[in-house]
Amino acid sequence: MKNFIKTNISQDSLALLLIQAPVALSMLIGDDFIVKVANPQMLHLWGKPAEIIGSKLIDALPELEGQPFMEILSNVRKTGKPYKGYKQLAYLVRNGKTEECYFDFIYAPIYNDDETEVIGISVVATEVTDQVLAETKLAETEYKFENLIKESDYAIALYKGENFIIEIANDKMLDAWGKTRSVIGQKIHEGIPELEGQPFLDILKDVFRTGKTYSATEDKVLLEKDGKLETFYYNFSYKPLINDHGKVYAILNFATDVTDLVIAKKKIEENEGKYKNLADSLPIIIWTADKNGNIDYYNKKWYDYTGFEGIDSRENAASKILHPDDYKRAISLWKTSQKNKQGYEIEYQFRDRTKENSYEWFLGRAVPIKDENGEVIQWIGTCTEINEFKQFQQQKDNFLGIASHELKTPLTSLKLYSQFLEKNLRRQDDNKNADVAMKMDEQINKLTSLVNDLLDVTKIQNGKILLNRSEFDFDELVNEVVEEQQMSTRHRIYVEAESIGTITGDKNRISQVMTNLISNAIKYSPDSDKIRITTKLTDEGCVHFSVKDYGIGIPEDKQSKVFEQYYRVSGSKEYTFPGLGLGLYISSEIIKRSGGRIFVNSVEGKGSEFCFEIPKHK
Repeated sequence: MKNFIKTNISQDSLALLLIQAPVALSMLIGDDFIVKVANPQMLHLWGKPAEIIGSKLIDALPELEGQPFMEILSNVRKTGKPYKGYKQLAYLVRNGKTEECYFDFIYAPIYNDDETEVIGISVVATEVTDQVLAETKLAETEYKFENLIKESDYAIALYKGENFIIEIANDKMLDAWGKTRSVIGQKIHEGIPELEGQPFLDILKDVFRTGKTYSATEDKVLLEKDGKLETFYYNFSYKPLINDHGKVYAILNFATDVTDLVIAKKKIEENEGKYKNLADSLPIIIWTADKNGNIDYYNKKWYDYTGFEGIDSRENAASKILHPDDYKRAISLWKTSQKNKQGYEIEYQFRDRTKENSYEWFLGRAVPIKDENGEVIQWIGTCTEINEFKQFQQQKDNFLGIASHELKTPLTSLKLYSQFLEKNLRRQDDNKNADVAMKMDEQINKLTSLVNDLLDVTKIQNGKILLNRSEFDFDELVNEVVEEQQMSTRHRIYVEAESIGTITGDKNRISQVMTNLISNAIKYSPDSDKIRITTKLTDEGCVHFSVKDYGIGIPEDKQSKVFEQYYRVSGSKEYTFPGLGLGLYISSEIIKRSGGRIFVNSVEGKGSEFCFEIPKHK
């Protein structure tokens, strides 16, 4: 080629050829590298006008000062050896701005006609700035991608090609495999040989073939750790990566170890099975409901007793199973319990499907399960058959009624005898024995009071307690009761009374309630010496009566039970404060039948305040 150029082409012809070439070409002549030729492409790369032709290169491109190109040119001219630059960085001033550019170029020596001396350098250059920047950006992206994988909280690996070469695997994935970084670069079935015979290799092949992502939840996998094959559970996905030609070139694997979660769920399921078996073996009905009260479980006893199939809504089930007299009361209690986020207890009758028009008594209870914020997350309830208990209770009430009636006559006679005896002894100035007769009369009064309580309970149970309503002066009644109670106690009774005036109600029964509340206040405050009574009219127009003592008080968890039948203070105090536990029950029933309400506010160790409110007129 050299000989061809030497014998057939002059330097001027060569210059003309360079100018017309489709690539960037130039000729630099002499020790000062005079720009003899620079075609339009080269001038464009340099960002210079045609006027620089004939100038020294360093004058035409002063920005080359301090860059390696002048030294490279000098070395090519001196040695005669061409120089190839690949993606070489150069700073050029183009359009008044210094730009960072990259070039592929060749510096080739130009000899004289005798080929004895290098007289210049030919330059062929191609700008590859866009390519270099794209490669740099790609490298940065790959670096960020690799770092993202390495620093991820998930186990991630990248498998390349149809042989699934492990190209990337972060520490979490290596830990999941129980392998070291030595598996990087290996085929997956070689790096993790225990996968052979498991479905994962076939799944990878299918993902590579179809280009469709595969995801799995709580999948079982056998992996070798510390030389032992162990069972693990993972949530994982195989995501295909597609190249510019639409072909899968790699698969990205995300995985999360859920072994502990799966094991815990299995234990919960086992425990649920045990508890279900336990619940089914119990002789009571058990149910659960979600936070909104929707029934989601009944034990076997429910289905055996009702004959129902599946889970019906609470209202539908109640309408089918409950006695018509109990339905509205039960639904109302449930709604109140839901609203207040509190449990309930109720006695109601269930239809007996084995007998026509027959019902049996059940005791229903429910309690809410709450989270740390006090919000209901579940309801748990039971229904216990109490038919025999109710029959026994009825027999007991009948017995008490009969016994009370039978006792009333001899007690009346005993009271007459004791009063007659006391009077005769007083006449005979036998005061010592007269005092004994008086104490006997006091004990007869207590016994008579207990018998009357039992009779009242019997009437209440049978729905036979009647209120004889009339108009009476409430203020006068309060004064009468207080005076009567003050005569028999060392406690000082203070009264703070608003003028109430005339009300409508059963004067004797209201008096009975007042007496009971005051006598209880005295009995349960043995270390105090005062009782405070308050009367007033409420904003709703009701009469409010309260008795406050400074005695032992009532624990908060017991306050809801004090109005129950036969309820008494438990523990050692039971013997300190005797009684049948009927007074407050009878009082509450009288107030309820008067259209009012009775309640208590108490602090244990500081005292109690019992209150009732009744309509002034009904």
